[in-house]
Amino acid sequence: MRRTAFAAPILLSMLLAGCVVGPKYQRPPAPAPTAYKTQGPWRVAAPKDSIPKGTWWEIFNDAELNGYERQLLQANQSLLAAKASLDQARSLAVVASAPLFPQLSTDPSAGRQRVSANRLLVGGTAPTAPVTQNLFQLPFILSYEPDLFGKYRSSLAAGNATLQSTAADLQNVQLVLTAELAAEYFSLRELDAETQVVKESVDIQEKGLQLVEYRHQGGVASGLDLAQQQTLLDSTITQLHLVEQQRADFEHAIAVLTGNPPSTFSVPVAALTTTPPPIPPGIPSDLLERRPDIATAERQMAYENAQVGVAKAAFYPQLTISGGGGFLSTDITTLFTTPSAFWSLGADLLQPIFQGGRIRANYAASKSAYDQSVANYRQTVLTAFQQVEDGLSDLTTLSQAFSSQQAAVADSKRYLEIANNRYVGGVTTYLDVITAQSALLNNERLATQLLGQQMVTSVTLVKALGGGWDASQIQPEQYHPKAIQTVQQ
Repeated sequence: MRRTAFAAPILLSMLLAGCVVGPKYQRPPAPAPTAYKTQGPWRVAAPKDSIPKGTWWEIFNDAELNGYERQLLQANQSLLAAKASLDQARSLAVVASAPLFPQLSTDPSAGRQRVSANRLLVGGTAPTAPVTQNLFQLPFILSYEPDLFGKYRSSLAAGNATLQSTAADLQNVQLVLTAELAAEYFSLRELDAETQVVKESVDIQEKGLQLVEYRHQGGVASGLDLAQQQTLLDSTITQLHLVEQQRADFEHAIAVLTGNPPSTFSVPVAALTTTPPPIPPGIPSDLLERRPDIATAERQMAYENAQVGVAKAAFYPQLTISGGGGFLSTDITTLFTTPSAFWSLGADLLQPIFQGGRIRANYAASKSAYDQSVANYRQTVLTAFQQVEDGLSDLTTLSQAFSSQQAAVADSKRYLEIANNRYVGGVTTYLDVITAQSALLNNERLATQLLGQQMVTSVTLVKALGGGWDASQIQPEQYHPKAIQTVQQ
């Protein structure tokens, strides 16, 4: 009968173990258009043009960029910190599952004590002498709180949601860093091309200065023509120094991103010859599964939903089953004998009645936190669609601008040739040549800058599309309680 009485609470807890009072999580709907407003300036992408999963930068077919990206994945400190954060989240998910198992501890002790001769004994008689004795104790304490209403299962669900959110955070950090590296790299390459343009302009202007000096020495050209050409040349050399300074800054940024000290790192000079690749944007609804930041926001909703379950479980009774036992003796030689054994077993049922509104307020706060996470999720989705639309429209505009600017460069070259011929023929002043040289330099620099902007915007668009990532990659990141935990510390 006693065994049945003690087993009854355990059997009851097992029957109620499936009861979870929190709300079942369902992802709220988010606004998603049926199609993008702009489809981009390129040809329709073939299946082989899809964004590579995990190594999206390979779509640009630049071996040097690929090498820098590999260095980033191995040595970038921000990425390594995000990986450590994921490892921490995995451990914390195990911590969240621990209350689902019985807790067993022991507290052995040994001591020697002297009991006063003036102590009061049972029956009111006085002792005749003090007593000195040893005391050896080996107790075991067992406690278990059955998860009657899903508090700990909701806590584990929250821990798993945090784990998956951290995994998505890691992917987002990687996407942001690799995109930043690619953007810095193409900006540097654009500056390499721009440097070449400015150097060519310096050569043209130096030859022009020699021509004016010869004509000035022959009395054909005025000192004004000479001063104008010298001023233009000095100004162009100044522009060259500024372009080189900008390149150095981008080189330093690439060094840090790849985990190298800027003083020991350099990027060889090479002109920008790459053109923007075709980037398939897919359909808008796919974006909800392709962006790691959206996955982070969605997992945050799941976490807050689980926290609502934890807060609601506080309204219900809390059953604790506890037991103790061990050995107690004044002589260590008899410590492990049957007469030295002791044990106890009991159960405690706690039902909150009046808590000053604390439980109700915590529940309301958890629901408000969930509502906040829903709003943040929907805002993240809207921002993602905005970034894709920005990338598509920007690439379309930049493509059109680059085409017209190439025509402007060709016109400027013809303009300079005509101006030189007219000046040599004495038809016009040297001011026309100065103007033509400035126009050619400005138009060639702008054409180079537009190509660089196209490459950087292509990187931004790939990033906005998620870099080939998929939300299914974080699904394995969840912890399931294991029986071995019963005997683990």
